[in-house]
Amino acid sequence: MSEILRAEHIVKIYGNGVMANKDINFSAEKGEIHAICGENGAGKSTFMKMLYGIEQPSEGTIYVKGTPVQLTSSAKAIECSIGMVHQHFMLVPSLTVAENVVLGVEPHKGIKFDKKEAIRRTNEIAEKYNLPIPAEAKVEDISVGMKQRVEIIKALLKGAEILILDEPTTVLTPQETDELFEELKHLRDEGHTIIFISHKLYEVKKLCDRVSIMKNGRMVATRNISEVTEADISRLMVGRDVVEVIEKTKANPKETILEAKGVTCRNNMGRTVLDHVSLRVRSGEILGLAGVEGNGQHEILEAIAGMCPVVGGSICLEGKEISHSSIRAIRDLGVSHIPEDRMVEGTAKNLSISDNILAGQQRTKKFTGKILLKEKDIADETDNLIKEYRVKCSGRNQEIGMLSGGNIQKVVVAREFSQDPKVILVDQPARGIDIGAATFIRERLVQLRDEGKAIILNSADLNEVLGLSDSLAIFYNGKIAAYFSDTSVLTEEELGLYMLGVKKMSADEIERQMYE
Repeated sequence: MSEILRAEHIVKIYGNGVMANKDINFSAEKGEIHAICGENGAGKSTFMKMLYGIEQPSEGTIYVKGTPVQLTSSAKAIECSIGMVHQHFMLVPSLTVAENVVLGVEPHKGIKFDKKEAIRRTNEIAEKYNLPIPAEAKVEDISVGMKQRVEIIKALLKGAEILILDEPTTVLTPQETDELFEELKHLRDEGHTIIFISHKLYEVKKLCDRVSIMKNGRMVATRNISEVTEADISRLMVGRDVVEVIEKTKANPKETILEAKGVTCRNNMGRTVLDHVSLRVRSGEILGLAGVEGNGQHEILEAIAGMCPVVGGSICLEGKEISHSSIRAIRDLGVSHIPEDRMVEGTAKNLSISDNILAGQQRTKKFTGKILLKEKDIADETDNLIKEYRVKCSGRNQEIGMLSGGNIQKVVVAREFSQDPKVILVDQPARGIDIGAATFIRERLVQLRDEGKAIILNSADLNEVLGLSDSLAIFYNGKIAAYFSDTSVLTEEELGLYMLGVKKMSADEIERQMYE
């Protein structure tokens, strides 16, 4: 193998003086799958952005095929044979697969878009790399796994020899993950270089040839995968052993706190996203929700939180109808919500940690006097929560947008957990965060369950949802396809079959499991 990519002495300092990357040296060989691991805040995202031209280094040089390059934009990176598949896909749902694949390099016949040529080019690349896709289907009608394949083909069509994949298995079922790994190995064998960013160490061990570990903005080690264990990688990342399996006692659920009956919701386009969904959660219980993204598990949480209008059925909290209550009224009744997107819905990124961590509580007597806010009480509470939830920051007044993803998530979690809720809605709690932060949040969820809270957890991480849940509802096509009152009898493989709609429980069996 020969070196295809090298970064020498890379430093990145932002305008506020924050040093995100410190003297990074890194190289990747032609025809290898090279993992990059590290805790949130370790500097992975910043380094990847520089390799793809989204950010530029303050110091240092990047070489592609031995030649120094100035990656001043993503277009320049593509010119240099570097492509990137982002964690959140950059596709236009209303366009066809072929139209998405050629976006930016559209073929024309005269002044008109040449649809036939777009389809031909798409099929040619798909066939060359053994990545079959339905070129004429609309992106909104294909599976999540297929969308990811479209992103890969987009990059390959533009000549990418180096592919950066950011948390590529986050939204995939086990079966789709296995397919992706076979496809990536085929690309490697064809001479492509894959840079694989993941927090799932078992996937790194299964797929990759080498792994580089980042910590505190530095590249601290590069190892051959054959020479390290998952525990070795974890120790290099966080400086200690991290056990991903959550130790918890058997749940002892009591009375039903929240119950949904026949809930139906439609999205802004008028499409039914929840189709007569019924479920319940009891105090002292974690009800898990699983399903391929877009099958309704996210929408039921938003319906309960008052963010998705309910057009049929009912949602009751301790016997009180809340289906048509406002978000504020639902929160005041004791429902906390950790949203799926911490940046869009969970925080105001330009405000301070203090402003974000106490959002919604300013009107309470605890923090509001007759005229003014109780600034000292707010400062004390913020400092206590920063300490309790181990938020790495320069202080309560730091702008939250300057924190790493894991620390932003800790701020959201601290806010929602500290309000003594009756019901906690948790949507993708560990998405895009490191092992240490994820373990901390998971342990806190179990602690809250043991304190009698009713928790509904939606997670695309099947290890997480199986490990944390006491009961589990599996969604497919806006409905509950299966319900398990005991998750210990369910394997990841069987769960994947229900998620894909291959298996399905009868309505009678779902109801029996739900009220067992």
